[in-house]
Amino acid sequence: MVEGGVIKADKTEFTECFSTIWRTPYIMRLAISAGIGGLLFGYDTGVISGALLYIRDDFKEVQKHTWLQETIVSMAVAGAIFGAAIGGWVNDRFGRKRSIMSADVVFCIGAVVMALAPTPWVIIIGRLLVGFGVGMASMTAPLYISEASPARIRGALVSTNGLLITGGQFLSYLINLAFTRTPGTWRWMLGVAGIPPLIQFILMWFLPESPRWLYRQNKVKEARDILEKIYPEGEVEKEMKALQISIEEEKQAEEDMKYGIFSKIKHAWGNKMVRRGLHAGIAVQVAQQFVGINTVLYYSPTIVQLAGYASNKTALALSLITAGLNALGTIISMLFVDRCGRRRFMIVSMFGIISCLVILSVMFFQASVHAPGLSIIESNHFGANSTCLDFTRAQNPSSWNCMTCLKASSSCGFCANGANKFNPGACLALDAITQGSCKAEHRSWYTKGCPSKYGMYAIFFMALYIIMYAPGMGTVPWIVNSEIYPLRYRGFGGGVAAVANWTSNLIVSQTFLTLTETLGTAGTFLLFAGFSVLGLIAIYFLVPETKGLQFEEVEKMLDKGFRPGLCCTEEQNTKPAT
Repeated sequence: MVEGGVIKADKTEFTECFSTIWRTPYIMRLAISAGIGGLLFGYDTGVISGALLYIRDDFKEVQKHTWLQETIVSMAVAGAIFGAAIGGWVNDRFGRKRSIMSADVVFCIGAVVMALAPTPWVIIIGRLLVGFGVGMASMTAPLYISEASPARIRGALVSTNGLLITGGQFLSYLINLAFTRTPGTWRWMLGVAGIPPLIQFILMWFLPESPRWLYRQNKVKEARDILEKIYPEGEVEKEMKALQISIEEEKQAEEDMKYGIFSKIKHAWGNKMVRRGLHAGIAVQVAQQFVGINTVLYYSPTIVQLAGYASNKTALALSLITAGLNALGTIISMLFVDRCGRRRFMIVSMFGIISCLVILSVMFFQASVHAPGLSIIESNHFGANSTCLDFTRAQNPSSWNCMTCLKASSSCGFCANGANKFNPGACLALDAITQGSCKAEHRSWYTKGCPSKYGMYAIFFMALYIIMYAPGMGTVPWIVNSEIYPLRYRGFGGGVAAVANWTSNLIVSQTFLTLTETLGTAGTFLLFAGFSVLGLIAIYFLVPETKGLQFEEVEKMLDKGFRPGLCCTEEQNTKPAT
């Protein structure tokens, strides 16, 4: 997944997990109820990609203005940045349970606002609200699960949150496909998002607060009562003692860190272990976004249309591939990342991503070059007033093809040839009447991409791109950030890296469509390939391997520094580096 909590569990831990929850179903009830927050996260990131197709049809200003489409998509990310920023304070002040329930309320309100939106600007407000809810839930749900889970199966249970994120994305595409022929299309797609938070709110109402938070509030008896439901009788006292020691150490660390925010940043940056950890943590989070993954997750139906598939329904159906492969990749990562190592997984993933992006760029370039031509006869067939004005005024219209027509103006559309969609077609005015006339003759209507024999190859390599991304760069950056910082700076370092991730996400999602208009789809994917090369270099030189290391060993490694070696390994320095 593109954003989320810590995913760290090996095969043995999953076997133990199944055995434990079979004996104590209460544990799974806690994990699944809180994990719905991950489902909301995944659903929100996936649903807008399909809904946007129909929002464009209903609001012509959205169809004409690329920046408005980007804003509708990216405002959820902007809201998530603010939600995550205050989520830590809400968690500590009011507790994990109340924080999750508050996120549910905000998310539900946002879903209703979007479903009833009379204008694009109201949709944007709704997107900000659901994003705010997602931002809070994305950091609170894994925290609640980890604090309310037995230590021996904690990684496996927290992994359910990551699995629900990708599962939510897959579900969103299914919901989008189900409502393609329903009146109100996008309103139902976005409005249905209000049901899961309502369910979670009800479930969380009957669940306890995190025992760790209760203990910190000196509610020791309540914390013990919850632990007695989670652990066997003989282990409760041991867990209470471990909880006491852990919280005392945490409070001592907080006491040592009593600085203002700017002083805290200065103090952290002055510590070479933290600084090196931040170099690694921020590098992997920024690289995760700048490989362009969220262009696929947020805009996959649009990309499918750019590949030459005009039908909204076809675009949504093919987009299911990306969501399904993303979920599969998450499972692969959960099973093998502790065997293969974090660093190796990411480097291999980046090589695959770069290769796929370069090939995608070539495919889209070939599709553009070999786009169907334009015919004056075909264009006049629909009447002179229906022909695109830019085409009629062109000095050399015979040199135009489908892509020239679509790029000439946001007011132009391409109507494919009725006999063969690869033959010369018509460049027409982009309005409902002309579009209806084109479709009435059982022709395909294109506004984003053109008919192309390369389209299927583009879809194949987009699927391969997801396979390369999901197990490595999709999940490992979050694991690295859970392991790379010294204990007292772990919350601070993880928060800084998460903000870097969300901010990079916002930049990519807010600029993708503009880039495709400016550079073309081929140029945009080539640009992301260039960013990926820079990301690979950063990972190679800045990110050490943390597989199998205790936190104390990671701190020693960061203190000494490391030199990257061949074959995705590293050589430890023998003396401290400055």
